[in-house]
Amino acid sequence: MAQFYEALTRELREFIEAQPVFFTATAPNSGRINVSPKGMDTFRILDDRTVAYLDLTGSGNETSAHLRENGRITVMFCSFGKTPMIVRLHGHGRVIRSNDAEWNELHGRFPLLAGERQIMKIAIDSAMTSCGWNVPRMELVERRDGVPRYWEKKGQEQVVECWRDYNAKSIDGLPTGIMDGVEVDANGDTAGAAADARNAMAVHAAKPQAR
Repeated sequence: MAQFYEALTRELREFIEAQPVFFTATAPNSGRINVSPKGMDTFRILDDRTVAYLDLTGSGNETSAHLRENGRITVMFCSFGKTPMIVRLHGHGRVIRSNDAEWNELHGRFPLLAGERQIMKIAIDSAMTSCGWNVPRMELVERRDGVPRYWEKKGQEQVVECWRDYNAKSIDGLPTGIMDGVEVDANGDTAGAAADARNAMAVHAAKPQAR
């Protein structure tokens, strides 16, 4: 039977932190629902009612558009090991970017990864557990790191170009806000934004990492 919690318990925290993958689900007021798998070391529990994850640059930016419109988000963790369990975090999220006041404090909690795009900070409305007996048992072979390796080769300027060309609107045409505050010159270049991002990454690299 499903069980609801108003905040994360010690047992829920331990389960969440042990999972190598999580899934996020969002939806606009009208349009297509989005579900995304997330991996690597990109999820953090900030306190018993707040979590955050580091979002990397990809071909779409649906979550940002949906949070900008209504804030609703569900994060799901499920066990693929011997003991079945599913945990869902229902809440409301905000997008934190490098020009936001909260960025520096949150950014220092995550590993330095090329292609970082934004941080999703989520206030938990409720947590829910369910059995997970239909989830198959599987073993983790290895963690993929293709996204940061790809952007490390491409460079930060092409990261910002990807934001401009592919991440500015959702598939339903909703604005994501990814280019807000990014300066583009008369030629359409975003070198200034790329330099700012590189400087932010350099400062982050000098900080000790904390979970």
